[in-house]
Amino acid sequence: MAEPPGGVGDPAKVNWLGPGELSSLTTRELQQNLRLEKRRERPAQLLFEIPSSRIVHQSLGKHVVHDVVVMRSGSFDSRRVSVDRRYSDFRQLHHKLQEEFQEELEEVQLPPKLLSGNFRPDSMSERRLALQDYLSQLYAMCCIRHSPLFAEFFTTQEQRKAHVLLRAGQFKAALELLQAVLDVQEKLLPWQKPTLLVPTLSALVVCYRDLDQPEEAICIANRALPIVRRYGLRAYRAALLELMVDLGYQLGRPVAQLQEELTVLRDSERGEVMQRSLKEVVIRNFI
Repeated sequence: MAEPPGGVGDPAKVNWLGPGELSSLTTRELQQNLRLEKRRERPAQLLFEIPSSRIVHQSLGKHVVHDVVVMRSGSFDSRRVSVDRRYSDFRQLHHKLQEEFQEELEEVQLPPKLLSGNFRPDSMSERRLALQDYLSQLYAMCCIRHSPLFAEFFTTQEQRKAHVLLRAGQFKAALELLQAVLDVQEKLLPWQKPTLLVPTLSALVVCYRDLDQPEEAICIANRALPIVRRYGLRAYRAALLELMVDLGYQLGRPVAQLQEELTVLRDSERGEVMQRSLKEVVIRNFI
């Protein structure tokens, strides 16, 4: 009889073990198998936490900023990803969602604006819990968690800041922001289209290329290109291919297939869009 696949610690083997074999496993091995089996069956979920808030002082006044942490359950999530959001950001999200999902949101209430006492520690603590619960209620609704509006709440501000830095030639600072955006988007990805990643991946490619890190640039480009092909993102496809051909020559890698794909694409779809560089495509997204 063929040896069954898997080994001790592999959840696939649990189904192959007979009573005699099970008795030979140690308690630790049985517990490990059980944990792996449970982890495999547990669907990933998004969790939201607002562990802290801070008061930001500006020349014309002050406001409270909340640290919104996004986590994935159902599997070990070692990356702590957070974004700073004001109450006005939550209010703007709610208004946008109401325009599209008015009936679905009838039972979901945004915590009301505080008219006084905003900066008291007890008020800030209550507000954190209320906003945390609000995000959880939104996520519990299928139509909301699959909506691009929900994803944009966690990423758009940072994307805009990164693109300002990119246009200013501050590629290292832009890179850090874009990587944080990508971390959030990857947590949201099970409920969003993969196209969500393309603008961020493309901006990362531009930053790595202009920081003279071609290996990193082509690695990220290889992540973006299959999504661009699959979903027919024409402007990105031509620009990505052109940059990958240039990087391929620089790194001494074969580029014939990429070059042929680019030539066929440009011959079939002429126009200004086909002639833009990847940096131009990236920048135009956030002008």
